Amino acid sequence: MAETPGPARAPVPAHTPIRVLVVDDHQVVRRGLRTFLEVQEDIEVVGEAADGDEGVARAEELDPDVVLMDIRMPGSDGIAALRTLRGRGVRARVLVVTSFTERRTVVPALREGAAGYVYKDVDPDALAAGIRSVHAGHVLLQQEVAEALLSPERDDPPQGRGGTLTEREREVLALIAGGRSNREIARALVLSEKTVKTHVSNILMKLDLADRTQAALWAVRHGADRPR
Repeated sequence: MAETPGPARAPVPAHTPIRVLVVDDHQVVRRGLRTFLEVQEDIEVVGEAADGDEGVARAEELDPDVVLMDIRMPGSDGIAALRTLRGRGVRARVLVVTSFTERRTVVPALREGAAGYVYKDVDPDALAAGIRSVHAGHVLLQQEVAEALLSPERDDPPQGRGGTLTEREREVLALIAGGRSNREIARALVLSEKTVKTHVSNILMKLDLADRTQAALWAVRHGADRPR
């Protein structure tokens, strides 16, 4: 007697690659980034743009997961593009990739919502890892970028408010600066994710900051990026 075949198994869905948009005014840079990233199994370059305005338009059209954004470009630059993307509620995370290392360039980019900032001489494998990290919700600051933020200037985030944080909030802040997600912080401190979210909200409120990127920046600049 022939066996009755069982129900067909549903195919296992393939891993969805990280969709990346490259925004840079130099064609050779765009092509170089595309050539390298296209060999990464989990990253897909979905488009290119040559300035900030085109980058915003392409981001709205293509809905990428991550935007690689240069800062200095003819016409609309990366800072203006970041501001517009945030104002329009575009979900893509922006990783700044630039050759400009001045602090006066780094700070505005982070304040306008950049999820990370690296230099164009970054190791290719480190860049791919950075894309994955930013896509996962982490904040990414190359070591040289963090060092560039340490000298005080008049446009710094609010000073002197770190003393209002509790010891637990300081621990959470240090882990935010280390690029940890809420889930990772919860595991490290043996807390629930809901409790971590409450601590993060309290930190942002007490320091008068808008988001996790600004919190990470504040921590680095005020020496609060390492657990006591």
